[in-house]
Amino acid sequence: MSKSQQQQSLQLWQREQLQAAQRHLAEKGIITNKVFEKECRILPPAIAVWKLQDEKGKGYWAITGQVPTDATGDKAASNAREALRYFSYQWQLKADGIINAGVKEKTQVDFANLLVNKAHDIYAIYNNDKLWASVAS
Repeated sequence: MSKSQQQQSLQLWQREQLQAAQRHLAEKGIITNKVFEKECRILPPAIAVWKLQDEKGKGYWAITGQVPTDATGDKAASNAREALRYFSYQWQLKADGIINAGVKEKTQVDFANLLVNKAHDIYAIYNNDKLWASVAS
């Protein structure tokens, strides 16, 4: 793959991930109209952490990629790195809730396991100082 093709592939992936974040929020009745590009962190093809704003000026963090697409208000984290930690913690709580509810349905148990595994994955990214060296904390 040429450098130009790699660049196009990366841009396509990034655009698809942004659309996934916006679609996720839209399904919750939230229409975003601004992306804070400097605050977003893109690590293709693993994850993308987006800082978005709706028409009313309310901010959101969203995560997409090889993880469950999720979003929260921007008060949950001060930056993309902290947003990863927030999502990691929330997914572990959701998984605990599913397991503690005594759910035996295979799809629910599989989802709980997926949440735990992805929570560990994104926490490892959060915890890797080398990935954040160029980002002011």
